[in-house]
Amino acid sequence: MPIKRLDHYSIRTLDLDASLQFYTRIMGFTAGFRPPFDFPGHWLYNEEPYPSSNGVVHLIGIDPGDKEGLVKYLGDRSPETMSGGGAVDHMAFLATGVDDMRARLEKHRLPWRERDVPSLSILQLFLEDPSGVTIELNYPASEGPARQSPQQ
Repeated sequence: MPIKRLDHYSIRTLDLDASLQFYTRIMGFTAGFRPPFDFPGHWLYNEEPYPSSNGVVHLIGIDPGDKEGLVKYLGDRSPETMSGGGAVDHMAFLATGVDDMRARLEKHRLPWRERDVPSLSILQLFLEDPSGVTIELNYPASEGPARQSPQQ
């Protein structure tokens, strides 16, 4: 049985609300169905809601006062490992509407960097979520050349 596609990625976060706001307000995902796990979290969807998909990003909240449900289900992790992507460098999404994304990033004063990849005909934006996970957004090169972020 071949692997077909990436289903979702999960982020353990010490600030569930900030992560939820980032992925809904900046990335444009929608919070939706999530099974009743014994730990806080959100499942975020793009174009295909449940039951057609299991979401794109799963946010896993860490409740320092009650970690039992999370530890029982996924195992324990040290708080020191809750920043960045560890050995994973970044997550990438195909996207359209680069001007809209730039406007959202500027409105929320979030830094980003842009790169042109002429051989692939794409324009890339790189940004970080509240947990320090790098996200790459790939836009068609026809949406314009890369420009410098005001925060760079």
